[in-house]
Amino acid sequence: MEELIEVFLNYLSVERGLSQNTIVSYREDLNIYIDFVKSRSINSLSKTTKNEITDFMFQQKDRGLSVNSVTRRLAAIRMFYRFLVRERILNNDPTSLIDSPKLWKKIPETLSLNEVEALLSAPKIKHEQGIRDKAILETLYATGMRVSEAVNLKLDNVNLEIGFLRCIGKGNKERIIPLGRKAISSLKRFLEVGRPALLNPVRNRLPEATIDVVNSKGLGLKKDGISNGVKRKESEFLFLNRFGKKLSRQSLWKLIKRYAKLARINKPIRPHTLRHSFATHLLERGADLRSVQEMLGHSNISTTQIYTHINKDRLKSIHRMFHPRP
Repeated sequence: MEELIEVFLNYLSVERGLSQNTIVSYREDLNIYIDFVKSRSINSLSKTTKNEITDFMFQQKDRGLSVNSVTRRLAAIRMFYRFLVRERILNNDPTSLIDSPKLWKKIPETLSLNEVEALLSAPKIKHEQGIRDKAILETLYATGMRVSEAVNLKLDNVNLEIGFLRCIGKGNKERIIPLGRKAISSLKRFLEVGRPALLNPVRNRLPEATIDVVNSKGLGLKKDGISNGVKRKESEFLFLNRFGKKLSRQSLWKLIKRYAKLARINKPIRPHTLRHSFATHLLERGADLRSVQEMLGHSNISTTQIYTHINKDRLKSIHRMFHPRP
Protein backbone atom coordinates (compact mmCIF):
# COMPACT_ATOMS: atom_id res chain seq x y z
CA MET A 1 0.00 0.00 0.00
CA GLU A 2 2.88 2.34 0.74
CA GLU A 3 4.29 1.72 -2.75
CA LEU A 4 0.96 2.71 -4.31
CA ILE A 5 1.04 5.95 -2.35
CA GLU A 6 4.47 6.78 -3.78
CA VAL A 7 3.27 6.03 -7.32
CA PHE A 8 0.28 8.32 -6.76
CA LEU A 9 2.37 11.14 -5.29
CA ASN A 10 4.80 10.90 -8.19
CA TYR A 11 1.83 11.29 -10.55
CA LEU A 12 0.66 14.39 -8.67
CA SER A 13 4.13 15.93 -8.81
CA VAL A 14 5.10 15.10 -12.39
CA GLU A 15 1.78 14.94 -14.26
CA ARG A 16 -0.34 17.38 -12.27
CA GLY A 17 2.44 19.74 -11.23
CA LEU A 18 1.22 20.13 -7.64
CA SER A 19 3.45 22.01 -5.21
CA GLN A 20 5.83 20.25 -2.84
CA ASN A 21 3.80 21.49 0.14
CA THR A 22 0.66 19.85 -1.28
CA ILE A 23 2.55 16.60 -1.90
CA VAL A 24 3.79 16.58 1.70
CA SER A 25 0.22 17.10 2.98
CA TYR A 26 -1.16 14.31 0.78
CA ARG A 27 1.57 11.92 1.94
CA GLU A 28 0.77 12.62 5.59
CA ASP A 29 -3.00 12.22 5.09
CA LEU A 30 -2.66 8.96 3.15
CA ASN A 31 -0.14 7.46 5.56
CA ILE A 32 -2.52 8.15 8.46
CA TYR A 33 -5.34 6.47 6.50
CA ILE A 34 -3.20 3.43 5.65
CA ASP A 35 -2.25 3.04 9.32
CA PHE A 36 -5.97 3.02 10.18
CA VAL A 37 -6.68 0.41 7.48
CA LYS A 38 -3.89 -1.82 8.80
CA SER A 39 -5.29 -1.50 12.32
CA ARG A 40 -8.40 -3.22 10.95
CA SER A 41 -6.19 -6.14 9.78
CA ILE A 42 -6.73 -5.19 6.15
CA ASN A 43 -3.63 -5.71 4.03
CA SER A 44 -4.93 -4.64 0.61
CA LEU A 45 -6.80 -1.56 -0.62
CA SER A 46 -8.98 -3.83 -2.75
CA LYS A 47 -10.53 -5.08 0.50
CA THR A 48 -11.45 -1.62 1.78
CA THR A 49 -15.08 -0.48 1.63
CA LYS A 50 -17.14 2.61 2.30
CA ASN A 51 -17.35 1.54 5.95
CA GLU A 52 -13.59 1.79 6.53
CA ILE A 53 -13.48 5.29 5.07
CA THR A 54 -16.47 6.63 7.02
CA ASP A 55 -15.16 5.03 10.23
CA PHE A 56 -11.80 6.68 9.58
CA MET A 57 -13.47 10.08 9.16
CA PHE A 58 -15.40 9.71 12.41
CA GLN A 59 -12.26 8.56 14.22
CA GLN A 60 -10.40 11.67 13.04
CA LYS A 61 -13.27 13.90 14.14
CA ASP A 62 -13.39 12.19 17.57
CA ARG A 63 -9.67 12.90 17.94
CA GLY A 64 -10.35 16.61 17.68
CA LEU A 65 -9.59 17.22 14.01
CA SER A 66 -11.51 20.14 12.53
CA VAL A 67 -14.13 19.58 9.84
CA ASN A 68 -11.88 21.33 7.33
CA SER A 69 -9.02 18.95 8.11
CA VAL A 70 -11.26 15.86 7.91
CA THR A 71 -12.56 17.10 4.55
CA ARG A 72 -9.01 17.63 3.31
CA ARG A 73 -8.06 14.08 4.28
CA LEU A 74 -11.14 12.71 2.53
CA ALA A 75 -10.19 14.68 -0.60
CA ALA A 76 -6.72 13.07 -0.58
CA ILE A 77 -8.21 9.59 -0.12
CA ARG A 78 -10.78 10.21 -2.85
CA MET A 79 -8.12 11.31 -5.35
CA PHE A 80 -6.00 8.29 -4.40
CA TYR A 81 -8.79 5.80 -5.09
CA ARG A 82 -9.79 7.49 -8.34
CA PHE A 83 -6.18 7.26 -9.49
CA LEU A 84 -6.01 3.56 -8.65
CA VAL A 85 -9.24 2.85 -10.54
CA ARG A 86 -8.09 4.82 -13.56
CA GLU A 87 -4.80 2.91 -13.58
CA ARG A 88 -6.82 -0.35 -13.30
CA ILE A 89 -5.13 -1.28 -10.05
CA LEU A 90 -8.56 -1.36 -8.38
CA ASN A 91 -11.95 -2.20 -9.88
CA ASN A 92 -14.13 -0.06 -7.62
CA ASP A 93 -13.88 3.32 -5.89
CA PRO A 94 -15.42 3.07 -2.39
CA THR A 95 -15.33 6.86 -1.98
CA SER A 96 -17.88 7.38 -4.78
CA LEU A 97 -20.73 6.83 -2.33
CA ILE A 98 -19.36 9.12 0.40
CA ASP A 99 -20.46 12.74 0.79
CA SER A 100 -17.93 15.28 1.99
CA PRO A 101 -18.49 16.70 5.48
CA LYS A 102 -20.21 20.06 5.34
CA LEU A 103 -17.57 22.76 5.56
CA TRP A 104 -17.94 25.35 8.28
CA LYS A 105 -16.93 28.53 6.54
CA LYS A 106 -14.77 30.55 8.85
CA ILE A 107 -14.32 34.23 8.15
CA PRO A 108 -10.55 34.86 8.10
CA GLU A 109 -9.04 37.31 10.55
CA THR A 110 -7.95 40.57 8.92
CA LEU A 111 -6.11 43.68 10.00
CA SER A 112 -7.53 47.19 10.01
CA LEU A 113 -5.81 49.89 7.96
CA ASN A 114 -4.21 51.31 11.10
CA GLU A 115 -2.89 47.88 12.07
CA VAL A 116 -1.46 47.34 8.58
CA GLU A 117 0.28 50.74 8.76
CA ALA A 118 1.72 49.86 12.17
CA LEU A 119 2.95 46.48 10.91
CA LEU A 120 4.56 47.92 7.77
CA SER A 121 6.25 50.66 9.81
CA ALA A 122 7.70 48.24 12.38
CA PRO A 123 10.97 47.27 10.57
CA LYS A 124 13.91 49.56 11.27
CA ILE A 125 15.38 50.41 7.87
CA LYS A 126 18.81 51.39 9.21
CA HIS A 127 20.34 47.98 8.43
CA GLU A 128 20.11 45.45 5.62
CA GLN A 129 17.75 43.00 7.36
CA GLY A 130 15.34 45.77 8.26
CA ILE A 131 15.37 47.01 4.66
CA ARG A 132 14.62 43.46 3.48
CA ASP A 133 11.84 42.97 6.03
CA LYS A 134 10.19 46.24 5.06
CA ALA A 135 10.29 45.19 1.38
CA ILE A 136 8.81 41.77 2.20
CA LEU A 137 5.89 43.14 4.24
CA GLU A 138 5.12 45.83 1.66
CA THR A 139 5.19 43.22 -1.12
CA LEU A 140 2.92 40.80 0.73
CA TYR A 141 0.32 43.49 1.42
CA ALA A 142 0.59 45.05 -2.05
CA THR A 143 0.08 41.76 -3.89
CA GLY A 144 -1.79 39.36 -1.59
CA MET A 145 0.83 36.69 -2.30
CA ARG A 146 1.08 33.53 -0.25
CA VAL A 147 4.16 33.24 1.98
CA SER A 148 5.35 30.24 -0.05
CA GLU A 149 5.05 32.30 -3.25
CA ALA A 150 7.01 35.21 -1.79
CA VAL A 151 10.01 33.11 -0.73
CA ASN A 152 10.15 31.59 -4.23
CA LEU A 153 10.16 34.93 -6.03
CA LYS A 154 13.17 35.30 -8.30
CA LEU A 155 14.93 38.44 -9.44
CA ASP A 156 13.63 38.11 -12.98
CA ASN A 157 10.05 37.80 -11.66
CA VAL A 158 10.03 41.47 -10.67
CA ASN A 159 9.83 44.44 -13.05
CA LEU A 160 9.93 47.66 -11.08
CA GLU A 161 9.98 49.81 -14.22
CA ILE A 162 6.40 48.90 -15.11
CA GLY A 163 5.40 47.98 -11.54
CA PHE A 164 4.44 44.32 -11.88
CA LEU A 165 5.69 41.00 -10.61
CA ARG A 166 5.21 37.50 -11.98
CA CYS A 167 4.06 34.98 -9.41
CA ILE A 168 4.13 31.19 -9.72
CA GLY A 169 1.29 29.85 -7.59
CA LYS A 170 -0.28 26.48 -6.83
CA GLY A 171 -0.04 23.94 -9.63
CA ASN A 172 2.68 26.06 -11.28
CA LYS A 173 0.00 28.52 -12.42
CA GLU A 174 1.43 31.90 -13.35
CA ARG A 175 -0.22 35.23 -12.65
CA ILE A 176 0.82 38.86 -13.04
CA ILE A 177 0.18 41.16 -10.06
CA PRO A 178 0.60 44.96 -10.00
CA LEU A 179 2.72 46.64 -7.35
CA GLY A 180 1.87 49.89 -5.59
CA ARG A 181 4.23 52.87 -5.30
CA LYS A 182 5.23 52.14 -1.71
CA ALA A 183 6.04 48.51 -2.47
CA ILE A 184 8.10 49.57 -5.50
CA SER A 185 10.01 52.12 -3.40
CA SER A 186 10.77 49.54 -0.68
CA LEU A 187 11.88 46.95 -3.25
CA LYS A 188 14.17 49.45 -4.99
CA ARG A 189 15.84 50.31 -1.70
CA PHE A 190 16.24 46.63 -0.92
CA LEU A 191 17.75 45.83 -4.33
CA GLU A 192 20.13 48.79 -4.17
CA VAL A 193 21.26 48.48 -0.57
CA GLY A 194 19.88 45.60 1.46
CA ARG A 195 20.19 42.67 -0.91
CA PRO A 196 23.85 43.23 -1.94
CA ALA A 197 24.80 43.40 1.75
CA LEU A 198 22.94 40.15 2.47
CA LEU A 199 24.36 38.42 -0.59
CA ASN A 200 27.94 39.13 0.50
CA PRO A 201 27.55 39.73 4.23
CA VAL A 202 31.21 40.16 5.19
CA ARG A 203 32.32 42.34 2.29
CA ASN A 204 29.21 44.43 1.72
CA ARG A 205 27.74 44.95 5.17
CA LEU A 206 27.47 48.66 5.69
CA PRO A 207 27.24 50.91 8.74
CA GLU A 208 23.88 52.60 9.23
CA ALA A 209 25.09 56.03 8.18
CA THR A 210 26.47 54.67 4.92
CA ILE A 211 23.15 52.99 4.07
CA ASP A 212 21.38 56.36 4.30
CA VAL A 213 23.91 57.90 1.92
CA VAL A 214 23.76 55.18 -0.74
CA ASN A 215 20.00 54.77 -0.55
CA SER A 216 19.34 56.28 -3.96
CA LYS A 217 22.69 55.55 -5.60
CA GLY A 218 23.13 51.85 -4.93
CA LEU A 219 26.39 50.11 -4.06
CA GLY A 220 28.16 50.72 -7.36
CA LEU A 221 28.67 47.01 -8.03
CA LYS A 222 29.35 46.10 -11.64
CA LYS A 223 26.85 43.98 -13.56
CA ASP A 224 29.41 41.26 -14.16
CA GLY A 225 29.45 40.50 -10.45
CA ILE A 226 32.95 41.91 -9.82
CA SER A 227 33.53 44.53 -7.15
CA ASN A 228 37.05 45.72 -6.30
CA GLY A 229 38.45 42.67 -8.09
CA VAL A 230 36.57 40.19 -5.90
CA LYS A 231 34.02 37.72 -7.32
CA ARG A 232 30.59 38.23 -5.75
CA LYS A 233 28.17 35.49 -4.75
CA GLU A 234 25.00 35.26 -6.78
CA SER A 235 21.46 34.02 -6.11
CA GLU A 236 18.42 33.86 -8.38
CA PHE A 237 16.03 34.38 -5.46
CA LEU A 238 14.84 37.85 -4.48
CA PHE A 239 14.57 37.58 -0.70
CA LEU A 240 17.65 36.25 1.12
CA ASN A 241 18.53 35.41 4.71
CA ARG A 242 21.50 36.86 6.56
CA PHE A 243 23.79 34.23 5.04
CA GLY A 244 22.91 35.19 1.48
CA LYS A 245 20.73 32.10 0.96
CA LYS A 246 17.08 31.80 -0.04
CA LEU A 247 14.77 32.85 2.79
CA SER A 248 12.70 29.92 4.11
CA ARG A 249 8.93 29.85 4.63
CA GLN A 250 9.42 29.29 8.36
CA SER A 251 11.75 32.29 8.66
CA LEU A 252 9.32 34.54 6.84
CA TRP A 253 6.47 33.37 9.05
CA LYS A 254 8.51 34.13 12.19
CA LEU A 255 9.39 37.53 10.72
CA ILE A 256 5.71 38.43 10.33
CA LYS A 257 4.91 37.35 13.90
CA ARG A 258 7.86 39.32 15.29
CA TYR A 259 6.83 42.57 13.63
CA ALA A 260 3.18 42.07 14.59
CA LYS A 261 4.33 41.88 18.20
CA LEU A 262 6.46 45.01 17.78
CA ALA A 263 3.45 46.78 16.26
CA ARG A 264 1.39 45.73 19.31
CA ILE A 265 -1.22 43.95 17.23
CA ASN A 266 -3.26 41.77 19.57
CA LYS A 267 -5.17 39.80 16.91
CA PRO A 268 -4.08 36.25 15.98
CA ILE A 269 -1.46 36.58 13.22
CA ARG A 270 -1.21 33.80 10.66
CA PRO A 271 0.81 33.40 7.44
CA HIS A 272 -2.21 34.50 5.34
CA THR A 273 -3.22 37.49 7.51
CA LEU A 274 -1.78 40.07 5.10
CA ARG A 275 -3.25 38.15 2.15
CA HIS A 276 -6.71 38.23 3.75
CA SER A 277 -6.30 41.93 4.56
CA PHE A 278 -5.25 42.68 0.97
CA ALA A 279 -8.40 41.07 -0.45
CA THR A 280 -10.74 42.58 2.13
CA HIS A 281 -9.42 46.14 1.74
CA LEU A 282 -9.68 45.94 -2.05
CA LEU A 283 -13.29 44.75 -1.91
CA GLU A 284 -14.21 47.36 0.70
CA ARG A 285 -13.06 50.04 -1.73
CA GLY A 286 -15.09 48.74 -4.64
CA ALA A 287 -12.79 46.28 -6.44
CA ASP A 288 -14.72 43.67 -8.41
CA LEU A 289 -14.59 40.07 -7.23
CA ARG A 290 -13.16 38.68 -10.48
CA SER A 291 -10.14 41.00 -10.36
CA VAL A 292 -9.42 40.07 -6.74
CA GLN A 293 -9.80 36.39 -7.65
CA GLU A 294 -7.21 36.78 -10.41
CA MET A 295 -4.72 38.60 -8.17
CA LEU A 296 -5.10 36.00 -5.41
CA GLY A 297 -4.73 33.12 -7.87
CA HIS A 298 -7.94 31.36 -6.82
CA SER A 299 -9.06 28.79 -9.38
CA ASN A 300 -12.66 29.00 -8.14
CA ILE A 301 -14.42 32.28 -7.42
CA SER A 302 -16.31 30.66 -4.53
CA THR A 303 -13.01 30.70 -2.61
CA THR A 304 -12.76 34.46 -3.11
CA GLN A 305 -16.39 35.01 -2.12
CA ILE A 306 -15.60 34.36 1.53
CA TYR A 307 -14.23 37.90 1.67
CA THR A 308 -17.65 39.30 0.77
CA HIS A 309 -18.93 37.85 4.05
CA ILE A 310 -16.39 40.02 5.87
CA ASN A 311 -17.85 43.08 4.17
CA LYS A 312 -21.38 42.04 5.16
CA ASP A 313 -20.35 41.64 8.79
CA ARG A 314 -18.69 45.05 8.71
CA LEU A 315 -21.85 46.63 7.25
CA LYS A 316 -23.92 45.03 10.00
CA SER A 317 -21.65 46.42 12.71
CA ILE A 318 -21.81 49.90 11.14
CA HIS A 319 -25.60 49.62 10.95
CA ARG A 320 -25.83 48.63 14.61
CA MET A 321 -23.48 51.43 15.62
CA PHE A 322 -25.08 54.33 13.77
CA HIS A 323 -28.71 53.48 12.99
CA PRO A 324 -31.17 55.16 15.37
CA ARG A 325 -33.10 51.87 15.69
CA PRO A 326 -30.44 49.15 15.45
